[in-house]
Amino acid sequence: MSHPVVSPAEAAQLPAVPLTLEGYAALHQMLRFNWSAWRALAAGDRRDIASEASSVLSLMESREHGQSALFSLLGHKGDLMLIHFRDTFDELNQAELDLTRTRLSDFLEPETSYLSVIELGLYESSLKTYKSLAERGVEPHSDEWKQAIAETISRQKEAMKPRLFPTMPSNRYLCFYPMDRLRGEDKNWYTLPMAERQRQMNEHGLVGRRYAGEVKQIITGSIGFDDWEWGVDLFADDPLVFKKLIYEMRFDQVSAVYALFGSFYVGLRCPASRLHELLEGKLPSRE
Repeated sequence: MSHPVVSPAEAAQLPAVPLTLEGYAALHQMLRFNWSAWRALAAGDRRDIASEASSVLSLMESREHGQSALFSLLGHKGDLMLIHFRDTFDELNQAELDLTRTRLSDFLEPETSYLSVIELGLYESSLKTYKSLAERGVEPHSDEWKQAIAETISRQKEAMKPRLFPTMPSNRYLCFYPMDRLRGEDKNWYTLPMAERQRQMNEHGLVGRRYAGEVKQIITGSIGFDDWEWGVDLFADDPLVFKKLIYEMRFDQVSAVYALFGSFYVGLRCPASRLHELLEGKLPSRE
């Protein structure tokens, strides 16, 4: 794949911010479950409460556009995690409200959450578009410039629709983590020229593409929405692939020099129909 060649002088004249495409709004809810209060209930009450919640979650799982998924978390960071993909933030909030109306919510306590939107960065397209407009003498941010940018985004968004509006992956395991790009006194990702950021991101992406058959990756942007800049969801049927992929990525420049990582959350998929089994201490079997 060829990449646009931009001289340092040209780079200095181009906008620093790459274009992005946005898809589904995304919400991760990490929850603690009050096991002692749950065990104090009669078995019939537990089944009824789980059945009610299961019905609500099943509807969320089976939506035609923008599904939800439930995971059983490993470790001390929580008991359950819900991921919701929706068209709008309003719909995300409605998903939260729908869950609070169930009796099961009396046993759930929020541990943390993460709000973002599915995002694709257009480094290569941005450089090509910016350079072409500059060569034509189009003033940055003028009406003509904005129209050309809108056309580029519209064209790319149509081509990337399956990645921007994905079906929730059905894999057994999930790894989620938030991350930033370094903004230090010595090394600062945001002070690099766009062409250099594009080069490093291309190198970074090559590693991920080697795992394409083993892991499904969904990147969400959260600048202005949450405490970190991006969220990363990795879905796979073998959890070891998370370690191998992330470890290998540590050695490329964009990660080794500029990446900062938040807490990692790893969970096992629990279909809504198996919620009662999970709450009775039985790990749902593979489907």
